[in-house]
Amino acid sequence: MKLVSQSILAVLIGLFAFYDPQIGQRLDLPFFKNLVVNLGLFYILFVVIVIVGSSNAVNLTDGLDGLAVGCIIMVALTYSVFSYITGHTNISSYLQINYVPGSGELAVFCANIAGAALGFLWFNAYPAQVFMGDTGSLSLGGAVGIVAVLIKKELLLLLVGGIFVAEALSVILQVASFKLRKKRIFLVAPLHHHFQ
Repeated sequence: MKLVSQSILAVLIGLFAFYDPQIGQRLDLPFFKNLVVNLGLFYILFVVIVIVGSSNAVNLTDGLDGLAVGCIIMVALTYSVFSYITGHTNISSYLQINYVPGSGELAVFCANIAGAALGFLWFNAYPAQVFMGDTGSLSLGGAVGIVAVLIKKELLLLLVGGIFVAEALSVILQVASFKLRKKRIFLVAPLHHHFQ
C-alpha cells in the first residue's frame, strides 16, 4: 500500500512537472552547461523513479543510529543552496545554471528539513533514544526527491545522496543474487548492517 500511495503522489508531481513550462520534460545533466536531454513522456516515469526511489532509499538507510538523518542533513543543505541558486536570475545566469522561477522558496523548505533533522539527530545518535521509523524516513526521502525534481537537479541526487544509492543498490544486488544464484553477496543487507 505504501508503494502505491508513493507512486500515485509521484505521478501527480510528474504530471505537474511535465506540463509546467518552466520545469518541462527536459533532463539537465550536472557539470555539463548546455547539455539537455528531452525525455518527452518518459519524464513522468523518470520522476516516479526519482521520488519513489529516494523515499525508499532513505527508508532502507534508516537502520543505524544517526545514519539516515545525518545524510538527510547534508542532502537538504546541498539542495537548499541549489534551490537558492536556481531561484535567482543573476546567480543562475552567472553560473550558467537553468533558472527555475519560484524555486528560491524551496531553499527555506530545505533549510527547515536540515534544521529539524539536526534537532532530531541529537536524540537519534548512538545510543539512540528516538527512532525515525517509516513515517519519518519515507517522508524525508520523498521531500528530497520532490525538491530535486522541482529545481531540475534530479541526477545530482545520485551524487549528493550517494549513501542512499549504495544502501538501495546493496539490497537490490543481494535480493537478485539470492534469487538467481542462491548465494549472498553481503553478509546482511542493507550495506550498513554488513559492516556492523
